[in-house]
Amino acid sequence: MAKHIIDKVIEKSIGEELGIEKGDKLVSLNGKEIEDIIDYFFMITDEYIELEIEKSDGEIWMFEIDKDFDEDLGLEFYNPILDKARSCKNKCIFCFIDQLPENMRETLYFKDDDSRLSFLQGNFITLTNLSQDDLDRIVRYNISPINVSIHTTNPDLRVKMLGNRFAGNVLEVLTHLTDNRIMINGQIVLCPNVNDGEELERTIRELSGLYPNIHSVAAVPIGITKFRQGLFETGTYDKKSAREVIAIVEKWQEKLLKEIGSRFIYLSDEFYIIAELPFPSEEEYDDYIQIENGVGLIPKLLSDVQSSLEYYVPIEGLEEKTISFATGTSAYEFIKKIGEMIMEKEPRLKVNVFKINNDFFGETITVSGLITGRDLISQLKDNELGDTLYITKAMLKADEDIFLDDYTLEQVIEALEVNIVPLESEGEEFILGILNSQGGKNE
Repeated sequence: MAKHIIDKVIEKSIGEELGIEKGDKLVSLNGKEIEDIIDYFFMITDEYIELEIEKSDGEIWMFEIDKDFDEDLGLEFYNPILDKARSCKNKCIFCFIDQLPENMRETLYFKDDDSRLSFLQGNFITLTNLSQDDLDRIVRYNISPINVSIHTTNPDLRVKMLGNRFAGNVLEVLTHLTDNRIMINGQIVLCPNVNDGEELERTIRELSGLYPNIHSVAAVPIGITKFRQGLFETGTYDKKSAREVIAIVEKWQEKLLKEIGSRFIYLSDEFYIIAELPFPSEEEYDDYIQIENGVGLIPKLLSDVQSSLEYYVPIEGLEEKTISFATGTSAYEFIKKIGEMIMEKEPRLKVNVFKINNDFFGETITVSGLITGRDLISQLKDNELGDTLYITKAMLKADEDIFLDDYTLEQVIEALEVNIVPLESEGEEFILGILNSQGGKNE
């Protein structure tokens, strides 16, 4: 029988009250082995449960628990899904992992395609890994929402794009899930002259027919690194082709807003930057429902920073000082504008903004989240960085201060001889992060 190691017990939870501790093992619930985290979540919703725990010394504790319906036990596990993550079996023509150089840390090369990680962490899955039993469990346990990498609803084209002969039935699977009230957030990675143009129109038309349970779809451009050898030949978007995509999407947004009350399909910020067009208005992002896909991230940051600065209280006793930002090429002009907004409100702060070219992955990679430690060092060394250098937290591993090239934050700090502060990309937290590190405040 599988035993699942408990990594954390939430303070004041049922688990803490029972004396369960980090390092203890979950053996069973209601006399049954736990297959995975979905089983666990489903079984602990009952008002009465029987819990079997193995203590670190091997002693078995049995609990009979009366609780409120849906009340959590407060247990977190060393393995968050209580099972081996399912790897991706596709050979997608746009896969970023296939474009990584050799000798990076092993975890970067793992391609997950697991519906449980989609539910828990928001990862995108292709649905090609699911058996009928898996689909039945999703429906039975109401695993929702799920984030799905769709790319196209054309069966033959999807088989080609995903490199998987079983990938063509995506519309059938999506229909089955949405008919059973499973909420879907979709993603399309657009490749020039592959799934854009008429194919994009077909995809939008067929997916919007499943609204509202397909809640929204984001379209993002393919990312191509300099290590893309021996793979499907494709290019990147330029000003003309990006504008063509925008024209298609805006046409459908207008049509769908009238027909279903939602714009439904949204483009990542990169398309507007490449096309050299202004971002849509705040209203057109519909509460930024696809911001995790980079849809409206920059305009929201600009708007939030502007709002936060309205309540800025000058820092008492602040001496004139210099601070710096390091950002990717796509966001450079916008971060530069934020720097100007800060200096206007606080003239004692000189703000330098540095554009970091992605030498590690290649110049076609322009987003800040893929900047490496070595590029920061090589391009910022000997520059006037001032008292503090600010970067986005997206450059670092989610649970560790380490860059994609395995440089640690501390190594970069030592090399550049400057204090480095990673910031969230949210306006209020962005500004508060700067002010707090300078000894100021917002009111």
